[in-house]
Amino acid sequence: MITKAEIFYLNHIDELMKLNYFIYKNPELGNKEIKARDAHIDILEKKNFQIEKEFVGIKTAFKATYTSKKDGPKIAFLAEYDALPKIGHGCGHNILGTASTGAGLILKEFVDELGGEVIVIGTPAEESDGAKVDMAKAGIFKDIDIVMSAHPTGEFHMESGSSQAMEAIRFKYYGKTAHAAGAPHLGINALDGIITLFNSVNAMRQQICETDRIHGIITNGGEAANIIPDFSSADFYIRSSSDKELKILSERVKKCAEGAALATGTKLEIENYEYSFKDLRTNKKLSEVYTKNLKLLGIKDIKKGKKAGSTDMGDVSYCCPVIHPSFPISEGKLIGHSIEFAQASITEKAYEGMKEAILSMVMTSVDIIKDKNLLQEIKDEFIKNKN
Repeated sequence: MITKAEIFYLNHIDELMKLNYFIYKNPELGNKEIKARDAHIDILEKKNFQIEKEFVGIKTAFKATYTSKKDGPKIAFLAEYDALPKIGHGCGHNILGTASTGAGLILKEFVDELGGEVIVIGTPAEESDGAKVDMAKAGIFKDIDIVMSAHPTGEFHMESGSSQAMEAIRFKYYGKTAHAAGAPHLGINALDGIITLFNSVNAMRQQICETDRIHGIITNGGEAANIIPDFSSADFYIRSSSDKELKILSERVKKCAEGAALATGTKLEIENYEYSFKDLRTNKKLSEVYTKNLKLLGIKDIKKGKKAGSTDMGDVSYCCPVIHPSFPISEGKLIGHSIEFAQASITEKAYEGMKEAILSMVMTSVDIIKDKNLLQEIKDEFIKNKN
């Protein structure tokens, strides 16, 4: 039997498919997503959502709100729409954002009767600067009851999992130039500082946790082989299972950097070159409700959530209850951040997975609006985990 939510979905499917395809065909890098932002806003504004452009001072962000005349919880769906260099929407943010806007449009059809507030927030630059970090710092999630967003993946639905906390650190070493053949003893080799840092980190790997990750590249190693370089730099991503563990690991890497400077006689500067992300704390009760609704839609093969890389959704999960499940866009396995992944996001299979994710997010929202005890249970879990 077709549900009320499915009827509402059918009313919106054409405009959602057009939105997804338009953003797919017009990929924009983080903080440059003008067309994508405007496309989302155009649909939401026509459905009587109140729009705040340049939300939290971010040019390509927005907040769309529809408030019922009846009291009820505030439920937000987060839309991403940034692309990747050269390969376009290889992470599928075109369809991720479309699913969030779709969930907002359909939930709106329920709240006039049931009560509550529907919010769709456009969150740029997930692949780089992470707009959700600024939003979390601004406190915009603290008065929101529930946040949801569903990410595209390969061939199966996946429960909301976790992600690693991440810090992006740049190490800059300064030395003194000299002729590498004629007077090397008069120089101080900045590249030696970087190489010693890498060797120290590699030696440390034996004594780090299995969930820790340290990966870096040399971004400047000198100008010519016959010149002792007076400057060298490297960019690292440091990841761990939680924000607490990340702080410990980052300090150990920084000690390696300081030791390398001391050993090579170089001067060291340390800075962050991108925002750091907290780990994603999935609200288990909220995730259970979402998974229950997937099963009610007839979906049987639902995989357990995995620990993914890092995402700014983690910062949101420190502010309010969050889930970030995944929905299938392919009949087979896909490699993320690939042209094939982008192409899969506009297929019939992708639209099927998107529909299921949208309906489950909406059904989960309706469950929460109708059941105050359920909402309280979700909030109690969040408070317990936070403390």
